Amino acid sequence: MTQAVAYPERLAIPPVPHPLVGSIRPPGSKSISNRALPLAALSSVKRPVRVVGCLRSEDTEVMVEALRQLGYAVQTDWDLPMPVVTVHRGQQPLVPARSAELFVANSGTTMRFLTALVSLGQGRYRLDGVPRMRERPIGDLLEALASLGVRAVSEHGNDCPPVIVHGGTWRGGRIAVRGDVSSQFLSGLLLAAPFAPSTTTFEVQGSLVSRPYVDMTLRMLHIFHLRATVVNDNTFLVPGDQATDGLSGGEYRVEPDASAASYFFAAAAITGGRITVPGLAMHSLQGDVCFVDVLERMGCVVTRGQDELTVQGGPLKGIDVGMSDISDTVMTLAVVALFAEGPTTIRNVAHIRHKETDRLAALANELRRLGATVEEFADGLTIQPGPLHGAVLQTYKDHRMAMSLALVGLRIPGVIIDDPGCVAKTYPMFFRDLDQLRGSPHC
Repeated sequence: MTQAVAYPERLAIPPVPHPLVGSIRPPGSKSISNRALPLAALSSVKRPVRVVGCLRSEDTEVMVEALRQLGYAVQTDWDLPMPVVTVHRGQQPLVPARSAELFVANSGTTMRFLTALVSLGQGRYRLDGVPRMRERPIGDLLEALASLGVRAVSEHGNDCPPVIVHGGTWRGGRIAVRGDVSSQFLSGLLLAAPFAPSTTTFEVQGSLVSRPYVDMTLRMLHIFHLRATVVNDNTFLVPGDQATDGLSGGEYRVEPDASAASYFFAAAAITGGRITVPGLAMHSLQGDVCFVDVLERMGCVVTRGQDELTVQGGPLKGIDVGMSDISDTVMTLAVVALFAEGPTTIRNVAHIRHKETDRLAALANELRRLGATVEEFADGLTIQPGPLHGAVLQTYKDHRMAMSLALVGLRIPGVIIDDPGCVAKTYPMFFRDLDQLRGSPHC
């Protein structure tokens, strides 16, 4: 499993006496890695596909193991400077295994993407996860699959996992997909649709949250030489039964994770430092690179290079911002807001209540524990900075809560992170990398 990091049950974050200055490259994008792996599995007919720079974390390892259980040949070389995962289907069926019991832990991308993928198979597949995964909604995806002719049901009838899918009956046509809970439902369908037996048109009903993640999916389909047409803002047409020669050179290179980079950009913002992330630029596949635009509005100076981004901290001011498109960075911005002049309001992110935890409620609880005044409403928060003090901060088994709240300790004495090991979900070495910037390793 993931790299062994011996984190204690609680981890103190000592303040830094100086602005953080340096350069750091986070590991590969989780969102890209967990799209590239199923695409590689489905398209690797003539030759294997190498996913270079693949993130090694709990979320990607459960994806790798699930693909193995589905019958794909998967080789991992995690110890390389740029980890490589090689996937090969060869002349086997789209889904080689005719049955499988898949455990996805708390990986939303693995659950949603593989629920769609196994609908292409010729058998019965069951997908399950940890208790929190059993609380995360998936009914909208099951309803869309039912419209396609696929028998896919919630085992307990509550529109949450475990999920049972009987594959092999995808009939295509024009179907409706809700987009207001998670964009991953649509992304999962788009990843599978080019390999389905007939053409499918997806029409999004209502608002589509986190639209940049759907754009990422579409761009990756094109990189894999697969066709998908954006008919209009809410309609996507995907021809079925597509033959693909795969990738040029049989290799896909994964960008650094923009969501992970947000923590280091925020560290520059709140310490008045200067942090550069190489390998990440505004033309990235990842919408979360736009987090630097939000920091710029708050008073930071952003330098946008051809192949890197740099954030220079400065006097910060509160802002009012809608974050539906970059909702994985809400927790990061909430921490920056603690050190700004005036209130910050974050809007249009009701859907993050259905993530690893109810992130709005959790943020409100922990920021108040630090001394901030927080107003929680249905789709966001208003954060009013005030005199801050140290506290033991709960992470709710949520990797993003742990990484964002740790940043408070760079400025405020007495901050202790409970269950720091939960960062293994997407960034096992986060605290090591944060220490690298601090110049004072303690774990």
